[in-house]
Amino acid sequence: MTDSAESSMARPLFSTRKIVHMSMLGFAFLLPFLTWTQAAGAAILALLFNLFILPRLQVNLGKRPASEAAAPTPGIWTGIILYPLSVLALILLFRHGMHVVAAVWAIMALGDGLASVVGESVGGTPLPYNPEKTWAGFWTFVLAGTTGAYVLTRWVNPSLEPNKALLVCAATALVGAIVESLPIRLDDNATVPLVSGVFMFAAYLVERSALDSNLPYLGSRIILAVGINLVFALVARGLKLISPSGALVGFFLGVAVYLGYGWKSFLLLLAFFVLGSMATRLGYAKKAARGIAERRGGARGWREALANTLAGAFCSILVITTHYESAFLVALIAAFSEAAGDTVSSEIGQWLSGRAYLITTFRPVPAGEDGGMSLPGTAAGLIASALVVALAYALRLTSPGGAAMALAAGVAGNLVDSLLGATLERRGLVTNGIVNFAGTSFAAALAWGLKVHTGM
Repeated sequence: MTDSAESSMARPLFSTRKIVHMSMLGFAFLLPFLTWTQAAGAAILALLFNLFILPRLQVNLGKRPASEAAAPTPGIWTGIILYPLSVLALILLFRHGMHVVAAVWAIMALGDGLASVVGESVGGTPLPYNPEKTWAGFWTFVLAGTTGAYVLTRWVNPSLEPNKALLVCAATALVGAIVESLPIRLDDNATVPLVSGVFMFAAYLVERSALDSNLPYLGSRIILAVGINLVFALVARGLKLISPSGALVGFFLGVAVYLGYGWKSFLLLLAFFVLGSMATRLGYAKKAARGIAERRGGARGWREALANTLAGAFCSILVITTHYESAFLVALIAAFSEAAGDTVSSEIGQWLSGRAYLITTFRPVPAGEDGGMSLPGTAAGLIASALVVALAYALRLTSPGGAAMALAAGVAGNLVDSLLGATLERRGLVTNGIVNFAGTSFAAALAWGLKVHTGM
Protein backbone atom coordinates (compact mmCIF):
# COMPACT_ATOMS: atom_id res chain seq x y z
CA MET A 1 0.00 0.00 0.00
CA THR A 2 1.39 3.43 -0.95
CA ASP A 3 1.93 6.24 1.50
CA SER A 4 -0.75 8.31 -0.27
CA ALA A 5 -3.28 5.51 0.04
CA GLU A 6 -2.48 5.05 3.72
CA SER A 7 -2.80 8.80 4.24
CA SER A 8 -6.16 8.80 2.45
CA MET A 9 -7.42 5.92 4.58
CA ALA A 10 -6.24 7.56 7.79
CA ARG A 11 -7.78 10.91 6.94
CA PRO A 12 -10.79 11.63 9.17
CA LEU A 13 -14.08 12.20 7.39
CA PHE A 14 -14.81 15.30 9.42
CA SER A 15 -12.04 17.77 10.13
CA THR A 16 -12.05 19.74 13.36
CA ARG A 17 -13.10 22.77 11.34
CA LYS A 18 -16.22 21.00 10.04
CA ILE A 19 -17.06 19.60 13.48
CA VAL A 20 -16.93 23.12 14.95
CA HIS A 21 -19.18 24.46 12.21
CA MET A 22 -21.73 21.67 12.33
CA SER A 23 -21.87 21.52 16.13
CA MET A 24 -22.83 25.19 16.25
CA LEU A 25 -25.95 24.29 14.26
CA GLY A 26 -27.41 22.78 17.45
CA PHE A 27 -27.90 26.33 18.69
CA ALA A 28 -30.40 26.92 15.87
CA PHE A 29 -32.89 24.66 17.66
CA LEU A 30 -33.08 27.27 20.42
CA LEU A 31 -34.26 30.02 18.06
CA PRO A 32 -38.00 29.53 18.76
CA PHE A 33 -37.35 30.26 22.43
CA LEU A 34 -35.20 33.37 21.98
CA THR A 35 -35.89 36.93 20.93
CA TRP A 36 -33.82 38.17 18.04
CA THR A 37 -31.70 40.28 20.40
CA GLN A 38 -30.95 37.23 22.53
CA ALA A 39 -30.08 35.23 19.42
CA ALA A 40 -27.78 38.01 18.24
CA GLY A 41 -26.10 38.06 21.62
CA ALA A 42 -25.51 34.31 21.45
CA ALA A 43 -23.96 34.71 17.98
CA ILE A 44 -21.62 37.37 19.37
CA LEU A 45 -20.62 35.01 22.18
CA ALA A 46 -19.87 32.32 19.58
CA LEU A 47 -17.72 34.82 17.71
CA LEU A 48 -15.80 35.68 20.88
CA PHE A 49 -15.34 31.97 21.62
CA ASN A 50 -13.88 31.39 18.15
CA LEU A 51 -11.65 34.43 18.49
CA PHE A 52 -10.23 33.91 21.97
CA ILE A 53 -10.88 30.36 23.17
CA LEU A 54 -10.29 28.19 20.11
CA PRO A 55 -6.76 29.53 19.50
CA ARG A 56 -5.79 28.39 23.01
CA LEU A 57 -6.98 24.84 22.34
CA GLN A 58 -4.19 24.34 19.80
CA VAL A 59 -6.33 22.38 17.34
CA ASN A 60 -5.90 22.31 13.57
CA LEU A 61 -8.67 24.36 12.01
CA GLY A 62 -7.42 24.28 8.43
CA LYS A 63 -9.37 22.74 5.60
CA ARG A 64 -6.82 19.94 5.40
CA PRO A 65 -5.37 17.71 8.13
CA ALA A 66 -2.20 19.10 9.66
CA SER A 67 -0.16 16.19 8.24
CA GLU A 68 -1.09 17.21 4.68
CA ALA A 69 -0.44 20.92 5.04
CA ALA A 70 2.99 21.86 3.73
CA ALA A 71 2.93 25.09 5.69
CA PRO A 72 0.50 26.96 7.90
CA THR A 73 -2.23 28.56 5.84
CA PRO A 74 -2.35 32.31 6.51
CA GLY A 75 -6.14 32.53 6.38
CA ILE A 76 -7.28 29.38 8.20
CA TRP A 77 -9.06 31.52 10.79
CA THR A 78 -11.06 33.40 8.20
CA GLY A 79 -13.81 30.78 7.99
CA ILE A 80 -13.90 30.25 11.74
CA ILE A 81 -14.51 33.97 12.23
CA LEU A 82 -16.82 34.43 9.24
CA TYR A 83 -19.11 31.60 10.33
CA PRO A 84 -20.52 33.27 13.49
CA LEU A 85 -20.37 36.65 11.74
CA SER A 86 -22.58 35.24 8.97
CA VAL A 87 -25.01 33.85 11.55
CA LEU A 88 -25.09 37.26 13.25
CA ALA A 89 -25.72 38.97 9.91
CA LEU A 90 -28.58 36.55 9.15
CA ILE A 91 -30.17 37.28 12.53
CA LEU A 92 -29.93 41.03 12.03
CA LEU A 93 -31.21 40.95 8.45
CA PHE A 94 -34.06 38.49 9.02
CA ARG A 95 -34.86 39.15 12.67
CA HIS A 96 -38.58 38.97 11.92
CA GLY A 97 -38.20 35.67 10.06
CA MET A 98 -36.11 33.35 12.21
CA HIS A 99 -37.14 30.38 10.05
CA VAL A 100 -35.01 31.93 7.29
CA VAL A 101 -32.07 32.22 9.68
CA ALA A 102 -32.42 28.60 10.81
CA ALA A 103 -32.86 27.20 7.29
CA VAL A 104 -29.91 29.06 5.79
CA TRP A 105 -27.81 28.11 8.80
CA ALA A 106 -28.59 24.44 8.09
CA ILE A 107 -27.69 24.87 4.43
CA MET A 108 -24.41 26.52 5.40
CA ALA A 109 -23.49 23.86 7.99
CA LEU A 110 -24.89 20.60 6.61
CA GLY A 111 -24.89 21.30 2.89
CA ASP A 112 -21.40 22.71 2.75
CA GLY A 113 -20.00 20.31 5.36
CA LEU A 114 -21.30 17.08 3.86
CA ALA A 115 -20.65 18.16 0.26
CA SER A 116 -16.93 18.48 0.86
CA VAL A 117 -16.85 15.14 2.71
CA VAL A 118 -18.58 13.29 -0.12
CA GLY A 119 -16.67 15.16 -2.79
CA GLU A 120 -13.31 14.23 -1.22
CA SER A 121 -14.17 10.62 -0.34
CA VAL A 122 -16.24 9.59 -3.37
CA GLY A 123 -14.78 11.80 -6.07
CA GLY A 124 -16.54 11.51 -9.40
CA THR A 125 -17.12 13.74 -12.40
CA PRO A 126 -15.92 17.31 -11.87
CA LEU A 127 -18.18 20.28 -12.53
CA PRO A 128 -17.64 21.83 -15.99
CA TYR A 129 -17.05 25.30 -14.54
CA ASN A 130 -14.96 24.23 -11.54
CA PRO A 131 -12.81 21.08 -11.79
CA GLU A 132 -12.11 21.23 -8.05
CA LYS A 133 -15.78 20.44 -7.31
CA THR A 134 -17.69 17.27 -8.27
CA TRP A 135 -21.28 16.49 -9.14
CA ALA A 136 -21.40 14.08 -6.18
CA GLY A 137 -20.52 16.89 -3.79
CA PHE A 138 -22.89 19.29 -5.54
CA TRP A 139 -25.95 17.07 -5.21
CA THR A 140 -24.99 16.08 -1.67
CA PHE A 141 -25.05 19.79 -0.84
CA VAL A 142 -28.54 20.11 -2.32
CA LEU A 143 -29.93 17.01 -0.59
CA ALA A 144 -28.36 17.65 2.83
CA GLY A 145 -29.14 21.36 2.66
CA THR A 146 -32.76 20.75 1.72
CA THR A 147 -33.27 18.20 4.49
CA GLY A 148 -31.64 20.29 7.20
CA ALA A 149 -33.34 23.49 6.08
CA TYR A 150 -36.78 21.90 6.01
CA VAL A 151 -36.42 20.29 9.45
CA LEU A 152 -35.29 23.53 11.07
CA THR A 153 -37.87 25.59 9.18
CA ARG A 154 -40.69 23.42 10.49
CA TRP A 155 -39.16 23.45 13.98
CA VAL A 156 -38.83 27.23 14.15
CA ASN A 157 -42.08 28.09 12.34
CA PRO A 158 -44.51 25.12 12.18
CA SER A 159 -47.28 27.40 10.86
CA LEU A 160 -45.66 27.57 7.41
CA GLU A 161 -47.40 25.55 4.70
CA PRO A 162 -45.35 22.31 4.45
CA ASN A 163 -45.30 21.95 0.65
CA LYS A 164 -44.28 25.57 0.10
CA ALA A 165 -41.61 25.32 2.79
CA LEU A 166 -40.15 22.18 1.20
CA LEU A 167 -40.10 23.78 -2.27
CA VAL A 168 -38.47 26.96 -0.98
CA CYS A 169 -35.88 25.00 1.01
CA ALA A 170 -35.00 22.85 -2.02
CA ALA A 171 -34.69 25.88 -4.32
CA THR A 172 -32.55 27.72 -1.77
CA ALA A 173 -30.30 24.70 -1.26
CA LEU A 174 -29.80 24.54 -5.03
CA VAL A 175 -28.87 28.23 -5.12
CA GLY A 176 -26.50 27.68 -2.20
CA ALA A 177 -24.86 24.74 -3.99
CA ILE A 178 -24.30 26.86 -7.09
CA VAL A 179 -22.75 29.68 -5.06
CA GLU A 180 -20.55 27.26 -3.07
CA SER A 181 -19.27 25.61 -6.24
CA LEU A 182 -18.26 28.82 -8.04
CA PRO A 183 -14.50 29.05 -8.72
CA ILE A 184 -13.83 32.05 -6.51
CA ARG A 185 -11.45 32.36 -3.58
CA LEU A 186 -13.83 34.26 -1.29
CA ASP A 187 -14.78 32.10 1.71
CA ASP A 188 -18.15 30.42 1.17
CA ASN A 189 -19.04 31.10 4.81
CA ALA A 190 -19.71 34.63 3.55
CA THR A 191 -21.17 34.03 0.10
CA VAL A 192 -23.50 31.06 0.73
CA PRO A 193 -25.48 32.48 3.69
CA LEU A 194 -25.85 35.96 2.22
CA VAL A 195 -27.08 34.89 -1.22
CA SER A 196 -29.17 32.00 0.14
CA GLY A 197 -30.76 34.21 2.79
CA VAL A 198 -31.85 36.90 0.35
CA PHE A 199 -33.13 34.30 -2.10
CA MET A 200 -35.13 32.43 0.55
CA PHE A 201 -36.61 35.62 1.94
CA ALA A 202 -37.76 36.63 -1.54
CA ALA A 203 -39.02 33.12 -2.35
CA TYR A 204 -41.34 33.15 0.67
CA LEU A 205 -42.93 36.34 -0.70
CA VAL A 206 -44.13 34.45 -3.78
CA GLU A 207 -47.88 33.83 -3.67
CA ARG A 208 -50.04 31.84 -6.07
CA SER A 209 -52.76 34.49 -5.82
CA ALA A 210 -50.34 37.14 -7.12
CA LEU A 211 -49.46 35.02 -10.13
CA ASP A 212 -53.13 34.20 -10.77
CA SER A 213 -53.98 37.89 -10.90
CA ASN A 214 -51.36 38.36 -13.63
CA LEU A 215 -52.24 35.32 -15.71
CA PRO A 216 -54.67 37.22 -17.99
CA TYR A 217 -51.75 39.36 -19.18
CA LEU A 218 -49.09 36.68 -19.42
CA GLY A 219 -50.44 34.74 -22.39
CA SER A 220 -49.74 37.40 -25.00
CA ARG A 221 -46.82 38.78 -22.99
CA ILE A 222 -44.91 35.50 -23.22
CA ILE A 223 -45.30 35.40 -27.00
CA LEU A 224 -44.12 38.99 -27.34
CA ALA A 225 -41.26 38.39 -24.88
CA VAL A 226 -39.91 35.48 -26.91
CA GLY A 227 -40.36 37.17 -30.28
CA ILE A 228 -38.92 40.56 -29.33
CA ASN A 229 -35.96 39.13 -27.44
CA LEU A 230 -35.17 36.75 -30.27
CA VAL A 231 -35.03 39.65 -32.73
CA PHE A 232 -32.87 41.79 -30.44
CA ALA A 233 -30.52 38.89 -29.70
CA LEU A 234 -30.01 38.24 -33.41
CA VAL A 235 -29.55 41.93 -34.22
CA ALA A 236 -27.08 42.45 -31.35
CA ARG A 237 -25.19 39.37 -32.43
CA GLY A 238 -25.14 40.57 -36.04
CA LEU A 239 -23.70 43.90 -34.91
CA LYS A 240 -21.13 41.98 -32.84
CA LEU A 241 -22.29 43.69 -29.65
CA ILE A 242 -22.56 40.33 -27.88
CA SER A 243 -20.96 36.91 -28.24
CA PRO A 244 -23.01 33.78 -29.11
CA SER A 245 -23.11 32.78 -25.43
CA GLY A 246 -24.07 36.33 -24.50
CA ALA A 247 -26.91 36.24 -27.03
CA LEU A 248 -28.26 32.97 -25.62
CA VAL A 249 -28.11 33.95 -21.96
CA GLY A 250 -29.29 37.47 -22.76
CA PHE A 251 -32.31 36.05 -24.57
CA PHE A 252 -33.54 34.12 -21.53
CA LEU A 253 -32.84 36.97 -19.14
CA GLY A 254 -34.58 39.38 -21.50
CA VAL A 255 -37.66 37.16 -21.59
CA ALA A 256 -37.75 37.19 -17.79
CA VAL A 257 -37.45 40.99 -17.73
CA TYR A 258 -40.22 41.38 -20.32
CA LEU A 259 -42.58 39.21 -18.28
CA GLY A 260 -42.34 41.60 -15.34
CA TYR A 261 -44.04 44.64 -16.87
CA GLY A 262 -44.10 44.02 -20.58
CA TRP A 263 -42.40 46.40 -22.98
CA LYS A 264 -41.93 49.00 -20.26
CA SER A 265 -39.64 46.84 -18.12
CA PHE A 266 -37.91 45.62 -21.29
CA LEU A 267 -37.13 49.21 -22.27
CA LEU A 268 -35.12 49.60 -19.06
CA LEU A 269 -32.99 46.61 -20.03
CA LEU A 270 -32.64 47.99 -23.54
CA ALA A 271 -31.62 51.41 -22.19
CA PHE A 272 -28.87 49.82 -20.09
CA PHE A 273 -27.69 47.74 -23.04
CA VAL A 274 -27.60 50.70 -25.45
CA LEU A 275 -25.85 53.00 -22.97
CA GLY A 276 -23.30 50.35 -22.07
CA SER A 277 -22.63 49.37 -25.67
CA MET A 278 -22.18 53.00 -26.76
CA ALA A 279 -19.82 53.71 -23.89
CA THR A 280 -17.80 50.59 -24.70
CA ARG A 281 -17.37 51.58 -28.35
CA LEU A 282 -16.41 55.20 -27.56
CA GLY A 283 -12.63 55.48 -27.70
CA TYR A 284 -12.25 51.72 -28.10
CA ALA A 285 -9.05 52.03 -30.13
CA LYS A 286 -7.48 54.20 -27.43
CA LYS A 287 -8.52 51.78 -24.69
CA ALA A 288 -7.28 48.81 -26.71
CA ALA A 289 -3.89 50.44 -27.22
CA ARG A 290 -3.58 50.83 -23.45
CA GLY A 291 -4.61 47.21 -22.91
CA ILE A 292 -7.75 48.00 -20.91
CA ALA A 293 -10.47 47.54 -23.54
CA GLU A 294 -13.14 44.86 -23.28
CA ARG A 295 -12.21 41.57 -24.93
CA ARG A 296 -13.74 40.28 -28.17
CA GLY A 297 -13.93 43.77 -29.62
CA GLY A 298 -16.27 44.86 -26.85
CA ALA A 299 -18.78 42.07 -27.42
CA ARG A 300 -20.33 41.03 -24.09
CA GLY A 301 -20.42 37.34 -23.16
CA TRP A 302 -22.66 35.24 -20.96
CA ARG A 303 -20.74 36.20 -17.82
CA GLU A 304 -21.37 39.90 -18.40
CA ALA A 305 -25.02 39.19 -19.19
CA LEU A 306 -25.53 37.30 -15.94
CA ALA A 307 -23.55 39.74 -13.83
CA ASN A 308 -25.44 42.82 -15.00
CA THR A 309 -28.92 41.46 -15.72
CA LEU A 310 -29.64 38.56 -13.35
CA ALA A 311 -30.67 40.75 -10.40
CA GLY A 312 -33.03 42.77 -12.58
CA ALA A 313 -34.53 39.63 -14.13
CA PHE A 314 -35.08 38.15 -10.65
CA CYS A 315 -36.87 41.31 -9.51
CA SER A 316 -38.95 41.27 -12.68
CA ILE A 317 -40.24 37.77 -11.96
CA LEU A 318 -41.05 38.81 -8.39
CA VAL A 319 -43.11 41.72 -9.77
CA ILE A 320 -45.68 39.25 -11.09
CA THR A 321 -45.42 36.55 -8.42
CA THR A 322 -45.65 38.59 -5.19
CA HIS A 323 -47.93 41.23 -3.71
CA TYR A 324 -45.02 43.70 -3.58
CA GLU A 325 -45.30 44.81 -7.21
CA SER A 326 -44.41 48.48 -6.69
CA ALA A 327 -41.46 47.66 -4.42
CA PHE A 328 -39.96 45.16 -6.83
CA LEU A 329 -40.48 47.60 -9.70
CA VAL A 330 -38.36 50.12 -7.82
CA ALA A 331 -35.80 47.37 -7.19
CA LEU A 332 -35.83 46.50 -10.90
CA ILE A 333 -35.23 50.14 -11.83
CA ALA A 334 -32.40 50.42 -9.29
CA ALA A 335 -30.69 47.27 -10.61
CA PHE A 336 -30.56 48.55 -14.19
CA SER A 337 -29.69 52.05 -13.01
CA GLU A 338 -26.67 50.62 -11.17
CA ALA A 339 -25.68 48.41 -14.11
CA ALA A 340 -25.82 51.34 -16.53
CA GLY A 341 -23.93 53.64 -14.18
CA ASP A 342 -21.20 51.10 -13.47
CA THR A 343 -20.63 50.18 -17.13
CA VAL A 344 -20.68 53.76 -18.43
CA SER A 345 -18.48 55.14 -15.64
CA SER A 346 -15.87 52.45 -16.24
CA GLU A 347 -15.79 52.81 -20.02
CA ILE A 348 -15.91 56.62 -20.15
CA GLY A 349 -13.40 56.95 -17.34
CA GLN A 350 -10.93 54.71 -19.19
CA TRP A 351 -11.46 56.68 -22.38
CA LEU A 352 -11.21 60.25 -21.08
CA SER A 353 -8.86 59.87 -18.17
CA GLY A 354 -5.52 58.14 -17.84
CA ARG A 355 -5.62 58.32 -14.06
CA ALA A 356 -8.13 57.21 -11.45
CA TYR A 357 -8.19 57.26 -7.67
CA LEU A 358 -8.67 54.22 -5.50
CA ILE A 359 -11.93 54.56 -3.57
CA THR A 360 -10.43 53.18 -0.35
CA THR A 361 -7.26 55.30 -0.13
CA PHE A 362 -7.68 57.94 -2.88
CA ARG A 363 -4.26 56.86 -4.10
CA PRO A 364 -3.71 57.59 -7.83
CA VAL A 365 -3.87 54.46 -9.99
CA PRO A 366 -3.94 53.91 -13.76
CA ALA A 367 -7.39 54.13 -15.35
CA GLY A 368 -8.96 50.70 -15.54
CA GLU A 369 -7.64 49.54 -12.16
CA ASP A 370 -10.14 47.67 -10.00
CA GLY A 371 -11.76 50.06 -7.55
CA GLY A 372 -10.44 53.15 -9.32
CA MET A 373 -12.72 56.17 -9.83
CA SER A 374 -12.21 59.20 -12.06
CA LEU A 375 -14.13 62.46 -12.28
CA PRO A 376 -15.21 62.02 -15.95
CA GLY A 377 -16.21 58.41 -15.34
CA THR A 378 -18.12 59.18 -12.15
CA ALA A 379 -20.01 62.03 -13.80
CA ALA A 380 -20.87 59.91 -16.86
CA GLY A 381 -22.01 57.04 -14.64
CA LEU A 382 -24.27 59.30 -12.62
CA ILE A 383 -25.84 60.64 -15.82
CA ALA A 384 -26.39 57.10 -17.13
CA SER A 385 -28.03 56.01 -13.86
CA ALA A 386 -30.25 59.10 -13.90
CA LEU A 387 -31.28 58.45 -17.53
CA VAL A 388 -32.48 54.94 -16.71
CA VAL A 389 -34.45 56.21 -13.70
CA ALA A 390 -35.87 59.11 -15.74
CA LEU A 391 -37.03 56.65 -18.40
CA ALA A 392 -38.74 54.53 -15.75
CA TYR A 393 -40.48 57.57 -14.33
CA ALA A 394 -41.55 58.72 -17.81
CA LEU A 395 -43.04 55.26 -18.37
CA ARG A 396 -44.95 55.65 -15.09
CA LEU A 397 -43.33 52.60 -13.57
CA THR A 398 -42.89 54.41 -10.27
CA SER A 399 -43.69 57.59 -8.35
CA PRO A 400 -41.33 60.53 -7.82
CA GLY A 401 -40.43 59.10 -4.41
CA GLY A 402 -39.77 55.69 -5.91
CA ALA A 403 -37.61 57.21 -8.63
CA ALA A 404 -35.53 59.05 -6.02
CA MET A 405 -35.07 55.80 -4.06
CA ALA A 406 -34.06 53.92 -7.20
CA LEU A 407 -31.48 56.55 -8.15
CA ALA A 408 -30.06 56.69 -4.62
CA ALA A 409 -29.86 52.90 -4.50
CA GLY A 410 -28.24 52.77 -7.94
CA VAL A 411 -25.56 55.26 -6.91
CA ALA A 412 -24.99 53.36 -3.65
CA GLY A 413 -24.64 50.15 -5.63
CA ASN A 414 -21.96 51.76 -7.80
CA LEU A 415 -20.04 52.76 -4.68
CA VAL A 416 -20.30 49.21 -3.32
CA ASP A 417 -19.09 47.91 -6.69
CA SER A 418 -16.03 50.16 -6.53
CA LEU A 419 -15.38 49.26 -2.89
CA LEU A 420 -15.47 45.53 -3.63
CA GLY A 421 -13.26 46.09 -6.65
CA ALA A 422 -10.68 47.94 -4.56
CA THR A 423 -10.63 45.26 -1.87
CA LEU A 424 -11.76 41.76 -2.83
CA GLU A 425 -11.20 41.92 -6.59
CA ARG A 426 -7.75 43.48 -6.35
CA ARG A 427 -6.75 40.60 -4.05
CA GLY A 428 -8.03 38.05 -6.55
CA LEU A 429 -10.74 36.75 -4.22
CA VAL A 430 -13.59 37.42 -6.65
CA THR A 431 -14.00 38.11 -10.33
CA ASN A 432 -15.29 41.28 -11.94
CA GLY A 433 -18.53 39.47 -12.76
CA ILE A 434 -19.14 38.67 -9.08
CA VAL A 435 -18.47 42.29 -8.17
CA ASN A 436 -20.92 43.52 -10.81
CA PHE A 437 -23.58 41.08 -9.63
CA ALA A 438 -23.05 42.20 -6.05
CA GLY A 439 -23.46 45.83 -7.07
CA THR A 440 -26.75 45.33 -8.93
CA SER A 441 -28.08 43.03 -6.19
CA PHE A 442 -27.20 45.52 -3.45
CA ALA A 443 -28.91 48.33 -5.36
CA ALA A 444 -32.05 46.23 -5.86
CA ALA A 445 -32.20 45.11 -2.22
CA LEU A 446 -31.64 48.63 -0.91
CA ALA A 447 -34.32 50.10 -3.17
CA TRP A 448 -36.79 47.37 -2.17
CA GLY A 449 -36.11 47.94 1.52
CA LEU A 450 -36.49 51.71 1.22
CA LYS A 451 -39.76 51.36 -0.69
CA VAL A 452 -41.30 48.86 1.75
CA HIS A 453 -40.24 50.65 4.92
CA THR A 454 -41.18 54.17 3.79
CA GLY A 455 -44.34 53.22 1.91
CA MET A 456 -43.73 56.06 -0.55
